Amino acid sequence: MRVIGIESSCDETAAAVVADGQVLADVVASQVDVHSPYGGVVPEIASRQHMIAVVPIIRAALSRAGLQIEDVDGVAATAGPGLLGALLVGLQVAKSLAATCDKPFIGVNHLRGHLLAARIKSDDIPRPAFPYMALLASGGHTGVYLVESDTEISCLGSTRDDAAGEAYDKVAKMLGLGYPGGPVIDRLAAEEGPLVPFPQALRDRRSFEFSFSGVKTAVAQYVKGLGRAPTPTDVRCIARGFQKAVVEILVRKVTLAARRYQIPRVVLTGGVAANKGLRQHCAEVCDELDLQLYLPPPSHCTDNGSMIAYAGYLDLLAGKESPIELSPRANWPI
Repeated sequence: MRVIGIESSCDETAAAVVADGQVLADVVASQVDVHSPYGGVVPEIASRQHMIAVVPIIRAALSRAGLQIEDVDGVAATAGPGLLGALLVGLQVAKSLAATCDKPFIGVNHLRGHLLAARIKSDDIPRPAFPYMALLASGGHTGVYLVESDTEISCLGSTRDDAAGEAYDKVAKMLGLGYPGGPVIDRLAAEEGPLVPFPQALRDRRSFEFSFSGVKTAVAQYVKGLGRAPTPTDVRCIARGFQKAVVEILVRKVTLAARRYQIPRVVLTGGVAANKGLRQHCAEVCDELDLQLYLPPPSHCTDNGSMIAYAGYLDLLAGKESPIELSPRANWPI
């Protein structure tokens, strides 16, 4: 069974083809250069960029897979959560393709796509068995999820305010590091040297909730307290301290959930899961706690078409499809 998946929830236009659970082709067009001058994603610009890129990206994915659109068995697209205008572009194109070629249409929950990305078949990377505990950390979402099957997914706790990736971007902007902030802070934090300690909100609470507004404010107050523009040395020390605060609380919460629910498997997913510091610290803690850690490749952590095609493939395999009237949803909790 072959499914094409289209992702357009934020600032990546992506399409991928999955056959029997394995990726045949995966193509992504990033909008980073377009949004960088603004220090973040501008929704209107994102929508226009999706309109420009979506058809060429779909054609490229089909070409790499050696297929025509008539050869697929279903068309999947992200239906939410995300930016409404951006979602609408991918969703409408997917509906049009499905209707024109008389193929089933599947609207996919973006979060579910991320949480099942570690299950995509691969010859090189082991897949976690069910159940597993997942940390989903990205620019728009941060939460701990219990994944018991392809369809049984429970949110145990999420962020009360900023998502982890959003906090990275805002701190990077304070420090003049540009957009997106995660990769550059990760790189600076990897350098040896002193760090500025920052608070970890909700650290001692037994819940699985997060809050990153406090650490963001602490960084702003520290920079203001310098009374001058931060030097490169200041920036490195702040980056190290900020990453330590965020990474430690992320790992603490997901491993706490794994131990409480007696789940021996932990999965990291979402764009922040590509962070090398997070991956390293989580590997160390999981090793200490005798937990099995599963890390999707970085290309399957950031927004991509493979996870949407895979989730659509699972639904189609189960005989599920979506009504052609399905509307995009800015908020769609699991």
